[in-house]
Formats: sequence, structure tokens, C-alpha cells
Amino acid sequence: MKAITLRKFGGPEMMQLSEVETPAPAEDQVLIKVSNSSVNRPDVIQRQGNYPPPPGDSEILGLEVAGVIESSGENTSRFKPGERVVALVGGGGYAEYALAREDHCMSIPESVSFEQAACICETYITAYLNLFMLGELQGRQSVLIHGGGGGVATAAIQLCKALSPETRIFVTASSAKLERVSAQGADHVIDYREQSFADEIKRLTEGRGVDVILDHIGAKYLESNMKSLALAGTLMLIGVMGGIKAELNLATMMVKRQRIIGSVLRSRPVAEKASIIHQFETEVMPLFAAGTIEPVIDARFALKDAADAHRLMEQGGHFGKIILSNQD
Repeated sequence: MKAITLRKFGGPEMMQLSEVETPAPAEDQVLIKVSNSSVNRPDVIQRQGNYPPPPGDSEILGLEVAGVIESSGENTSRFKPGERVVALVGGGGYAEYALAREDHCMSIPESVSFEQAACICETYITAYLNLFMLGELQGRQSVLIHGGGGGVATAAIQLCKALSPETRIFVTASSAKLERVSAQGADHVIDYREQSFADEIKRLTEGRGVDVILDHIGAKYLESNMKSLALAGTLMLIGVMGGIKAELNLATMMVKRQRIIGSVLRSRPVAEKASIIHQFETEVMPLFAAGTIEPVIDARFALKDAADAHRLMEQGGHFGKIILSNQD
């Protein structure tokens, strides 16, 4: 099969289209003929040599795929060849065929295209897990989402609107994306380049702060995030693009009964991921089927042009998801 491989770790120019052996499913796996996959920030970090796949998973980039079942392992029973599925994978998405655990797959609703389905697993499950399962947002008053325009942020806004419509949504974004983020349903959009988001949150909430923060920046934002949190608020940390070390005022955190929860999806035990996916399929996939939620796609690239897709992601000007296609 054709797949994107790396000559060595480094920039997008290290990516190449290669012929590799088509994998065979183990007893609890399915082999998916991939129609579409998508580009996520962890792919970039892995390409740079800083985010290896979990033991036993493919070293090929790509964390989510949409396609049809090609074949199945002997201990699988849910899906039959030809059925449309979307899957969360530990690696291997940038290829014509990919392996997935059967319990990490979900059926694609008839109304959802392969392109749309390829947007679901990494970003929507990440947002759902961290805001609703861990951050316990539902029914709470307010949320701050960083990185408006990114895949996780657009997913998070949509999920908040659908699952917790009474929650006030604050989002940080660059100047060029403010209007589009607002159009997605954010109640307040803060230009992080021109404004202090901590000051704006304090002003907009009359000093109360927000209940939950979804942050992928890390150290650079820690002080401002803690100032922005309400009493008993929760900071969900899902990335460290802005550094890994920062000072924290523990006394203030204790008095305000605040929580910081670090969270990644890829390295969780397979059974835990299966449980998360099952809950997501039950609670959220019907929203895709009904058209209540529709993924935002910024750009489409052929698999062979995956390096260009990575360049676009690194430039940071995209809004929503970047899709790879195996279709002619």
C-alpha cells in the first residue's frame, strides 16, 4: 500500500510517499480501507521526533481515519466488510489502509461524508472528554477555550452549544479569526494578541472568572489561566505549545479550591479509550447524524501532498480541520 513515511525526524520535507506492506488485523482489530484521514497538531510534533506512538502502534503518522472495513480479526463481530466506519488509531492514518481496534471504531451516519467523519475522533473526542467527562462542564456557567479556529476549539464550541447551551463561551483567537469564531457561536471572543485575556475575563464576568478552561498552550498561559478561573474552577491542560515549566501560586489555588487536570488521549490504556469512545458514540454521534454538529473543514490535500498540509498547519492560518484524501 501507499503511505507517508519519514526519511528522518524534522520538517515537512522529511515526509515522503512510500510503498509499504499492507498490515493484517490481529484478532481484536479491523483493517480499514482509508478514504480520508486528517492532520492534527500531534502529527506535527511526532514528525519532529517529540511524540512517539504508543508501543505496538504504527509509526506512520495519523490518529484518525474514515473509510470502509476491508477485513476483520477472528475475535471481532460488530462490523462487516464494506461497512463505513470512523476510527481513533494510535498511528497509521496517513496510508491507504489502517488498523484499528474494533472497539475504537464507530459507524458513520448515512448523512455524514467520509471527509466529515475524518474530523471527528481526535478533535471532538478530545473536546468532549476534557470539557464534559473530566471538566464536568455541563450545567456550569462559563468556559474559556483557547485557540479559536483550531480543530479542537471549533469542536469544543459546537459541543458546548449543543450539550450545555446555558454555558457562556469565551474564546481567545487571533485578530484574523475573531469574526469567524464569533459566528461559530462564541459569546465573547478575545484577541489574545491585543488584549490580556485574564483582564478581559475578569471584566466580562464581573470578577467571577470562568468555571472551566481548555488550554493547549501550557506554561506561557498558566498564570493568566489561574487568574481567569472562578472559585472551584478547573483548568484542563491538553497541550504545552507554550512551554512545560511555570511558577504556580499554590496558596491561591488552595484557597480558591481550583483544579488543574493534565490530559492526553493517545497514551491512555486501550480499554479506557474504548470506554470513552462508547460514551461519545452514545452521547454525541447522534448530533452528527441529525446535522446539529457539522465539522468545519478548512483545506483538503491528496495523501501524496501531506507535507503541504503540515506546512499549512504550522503557518497557523487555517480555520477548522485539514483533510487528507486517498480518493482520485
